[in-house]
Amino acid sequence: MSDPASIGIVACSAEGAALCYRTICSEGAALLGPHAHPQIALHTHSLADYVVCLDRGDIDGVGELMLSSARKLERAGAQFLICPDNTIHQAMDYVSPRSPLPWLHIAEVVTQAAVERGFRRIGLTGTQWLVESEVYPDKLGARGLQFVRPPAEQRARIGRLIMDELVCGVFKPETVAYFQQVIDGLKAQGCDAVVLGCTEIPLIIDDANSSLPTLDSTRLLARAALRRAVGDS
Repeated sequence: MSDPASIGIVACSAEGAALCYRTICSEGAALLGPHAHPQIALHTHSLADYVVCLDRGDIDGVGELMLSSARKLERAGAQFLICPDNTIHQAMDYVSPRSPLPWLHIAEVVTQAAVERGFRRIGLTGTQWLVESEVYPDKLGARGLQFVRPPAEQRARIGRLIMDELVCGVFKPETVAYFQQVIDGLKAQGCDAVVLGCTEIPLIIDDANSSLPTLDSTRLLARAALRRAVGDS
């Protein structure tokens, strides 16, 4: 086998990026042998810089931050890029044609997993910025899948919980219970799966405590990157 391609991680929030990185490293052994994984380079601007752009609706500004990371990662030897942050994928239409390297798109990876598992109606969770965007609706719709957004009040509260707690590594039982309540509501609306569309959500929600099967965007992206790195995609 030839050497795996080097993966560049354009990070945004620390907890989600760390989970993605750990997944690549820990699951690489199944493909490459004990303790082995592809080379990985990671760069992130301050999360605060992204939040400033998101708060003012400056998606091109988000894209410029991502491109700055992309250029640094190219110089570090990365051969393709992933971004373990769903929200800032709003900028991918801006980023892709300007990027020095190709990307795996997190919502495309998740949508492919949904198709492969036979799901038809997908509930969306994540930051308010993400859930109110077209990042997932566009990708799901292109594959003939339906989607459901939680009600506006739940979107706002989930967004606050993510930004005030999860991205800071704070995991409270009452927050887990609230996410479970939201997922129960999506199930009641006919969803047959739920996207964990913030890369921190898998730290508190999984198939064991969710009333719906979960689509773990963080680990799905990490596994897709592994497959790409070894040429199995």
